Amino acid sequence: MAASPTVPAPASTPDTPVRQTGWIADLTFAVLTVVLFVAVALATGVHNPWDGPIPLALFLGVLLLVRRRWPMTVLLLSVAAVFAYHLTHWSPAGWIWPVAAAYFTAAATSRVRWVVAVGVAQLVYSAVDARWIIDRNLVRYLIHTLGEGLLLAALVAVGLAYAASQRRGDLLREAEYRARAAEERLSVAREVHDIVAHTLAVVGVHLNVAADTLREEPAEAAAALRLAQDVRNRAMKDLNALIALLREGPAGTEPQPDVSSLGALVADARAAGLDVALHEHGDLSTIPAPASVAVHRIVQEALANTLRHSGATAAQVAVGRHPRSVTVEVTDDGKGDPTGGGITDGNGLTGMRERVRALGGTLTAGPAPRGFAVRAEIPVAGSPE
Repeated sequence: MAASPTVPAPASTPDTPVRQTGWIADLTFAVLTVVLFVAVALATGVHNPWDGPIPLALFLGVLLLVRRRWPMTVLLLSVAAVFAYHLTHWSPAGWIWPVAAAYFTAAATSRVRWVVAVGVAQLVYSAVDARWIIDRNLVRYLIHTLGEGLLLAALVAVGLAYAASQRRGDLLREAEYRARAAEERLSVAREVHDIVAHTLAVVGVHLNVAADTLREEPAEAAAALRLAQDVRNRAMKDLNALIALLREGPAGTEPQPDVSSLGALVADARAAGLDVALHEHGDLSTIPAPASVAVHRIVQEALANTLRHSGATAAQVAVGRHPRSVTVEVTDDGKGDPTGGGITDGNGLTGMRERVRALGGTLTAGPAPRGFAVRAEIPVAGSPE
């Protein structure tokens, strides 16, 4: 019987590395702002950098350390600082580029319209403030104004593109999370179905035997009830292991059932009155764990549905280990109804196909010459699949 299913664990979110990367980016922007502003100030003829350029550069750099938390506040304070600097100090340094990181960060938020408004206002004032250049060099004035405008447009565009990429990433992560959650639900549904369906089928047969023989053969009825109780106890153990796995994760749980447990499945079916023959070909102990678990579940589900639906008296189970694949075939001599009265029902067939498909294999189910058959082939290590 089953012990514990393979339920995919939710992927952990690497919050700490993300936060570390964010701080590195913030510090990088801050250092670049300080270094570039001071360097440009010195290159344009400022003789005393401590009288304006360095304090302003340090102020802008410190603001960038909190740009992610308060992007608009950082932008407004940065623009105000540059405005105050130009009012009190003569400098050919630009207006837009010293606060480029603040513009980029704010443009990546939902308040991009306010960012554009602030940028246009600053751009207009910078054009008015630089009107003295016209007296000396009109071309230089045009280049200065156009350059500031293009830089502002580029910063807003890059911020918008970055925000769009972040939204796409969030959507992809959400879709991945939903897919992972759906796979987990399917995995749990398969395990619960396999455990409960097999248990109900075997216990139901024994209860019917007990009911039929209770008066005439009380000893036989008692034996049937004991067998039903044994199967029920194993099923409860399996369900408790499943619940423990869902609550606590795979650590410390029992190993899953595999081909080594096929004998127990066959014994349960025989005890329920079904004449089952088990044929093993090759060294089944070399079957990889995922394929081995899938084989066990396929046989478990097929025999359970044979007992419940087909009215069969005999069944054949054949498992083969081949160089590049594992095959399993379960046939019975029942009604062979492809709509659900044969060896498998709808949910069981779906679960088996999902298991086999997840391992790259194929599964077929349908009427056989003398009943119903389920056949599966699962590729193993060394196969092209």
